Amino acid sequence: MILKPFAVAALCLGLAGCGVAYISPKVTQETTDAGLKVRVVEMTAETVMVANRALYTPKAIPAAFRNSATAGLTRPSAVQPPNPVFDEIERPSPAILRAPPPVAEAPYRIGVGDVLLFASPAGGSTVEQLTGILAAQTSRQGFTVQDDGAIAIPNVGRVMLAGMALDEAEDTLFTRLVEAGMEPAFSLEVSEFNSKRVTIGGAVKQPSVLPITLTPLRLNEALQLAGGIAGEAPEFVTIRIYRDGGLYQIPFEAYRGDPDLQSIRLQASDAVFVDTTYDLGRAQAFFQEQILLTNFRQSARVQAVNQLRVEISLRQTEIAEAQGRFDRALQLGAVDMDYVYLAGEVGNQSRVSLPFEQTASLADVLYGEGGGFQTRQGNPRHIYVLRGASDPRDFAGLTAYNLDASNAANLLLATRFQLRPNDVIFIAEQPVTRWNRAVSLIIPSFVVNATGLN
Repeated sequence: MILKPFAVAALCLGLAGCGVAYISPKVTQETTDAGLKVRVVEMTAETVMVANRALYTPKAIPAAFRNSATAGLTRPSAVQPPNPVFDEIERPSPAILRAPPPVAEAPYRIGVGDVLLFASPAGGSTVEQLTGILAAQTSRQGFTVQDDGAIAIPNVGRVMLAGMALDEAEDTLFTRLVEAGMEPAFSLEVSEFNSKRVTIGGAVKQPSVLPITLTPLRLNEALQLAGGIAGEAPEFVTIRIYRDGGLYQIPFEAYRGDPDLQSIRLQASDAVFVDTTYDLGRAQAFFQEQILLTNFRQSARVQAVNQLRVEISLRQTEIAEAQGRFDRALQLGAVDMDYVYLAGEVGNQSRVSLPFEQTASLADVLYGEGGGFQTRQGNPRHIYVLRGASDPRDFAGLTAYNLDASNAANLLLATRFQLRPNDVIFIAEQPVTRWNRAVSLIIPSFVVNATGLN
């Protein structure tokens, strides 16, 4: 009676060895009972290239995750200031020279209203991928520095540049482009100088508002650009300059004979008035009007900035709501996703979603957060990617790409093998794993039978 338990155990172990007591899944090159025609292909560099040729377009991320709240914003139009009005008054005698203090030499600094133009290398570069930069290159239109001192670059966002010299602005843009993952190959120039201006009025042929550019603007150049002095008697002409609350005057006779006076450097917001009457009241009215216009523009600028802030806030709220709706739909399974499936000796037999806007490799899934490959139970020689035929006429066709990872160098192929929707990643079990599981299933029955025999 003692031999019976051993006979039963031997019989059970024999059945396990024959595969009767325990059946484990495997991949074989034959037609399955379900009618699938299986073709096992060794995963090599060549077969990986062939497999990657299967057409596939990853799902696009919703627009709400890439839109900028400042994209497409336009500066609100300000109210037009009133037209200036002056009265002609005769001047009886010349004025006393009172020249303005010299202006320190300094590089041009970008200001509100300036138009910045990007130039990128010929042949196309990553900078041209920014919406608007290519257009700026072809139509010669660039990015306007808006009221808050920033330019809005799609996919990069708002970049504060006001108050910077060109080299400082280039450093700032370089950093922002690198942070956005874009090739920072570009050059930057100011195509329109709108932020720093000098007003010239009075007895000139063409009263003007002149921009200050990279080249310093001198008094003689400003008068020449305004068409020159229109007075018939130069000895009765006085050039007045209003700067930072101070009023300076230069008699034309002194100006004409002194090169230093002719080359006086003008600065932003200077107001030059050529007076032929020596009536200080008229000049004072001109400068007061300039002050009123400056205050008017500042008030309009504050209003425009407030409007931009409200619009940006509304857009940010709209984008956040759209992103929240997408997240909720994703949690409820209402988003159309692409999946691959993990089976066999893996950490967790599951469904893995493919990423948005890029492909995933076999290595991404095997060594991802789900823990694909189990080295103790899984057989590294038998890692398969099961892929159905893309041709509807070959509906029953199935290709099993076999990765032999017993040589760790072959794992490089896993980083190159691109997955496609509905691929099944299967890892067979180790022979010793199959034996251990068979024995673990048999031993409880053996114990029960042995107890009954006793």
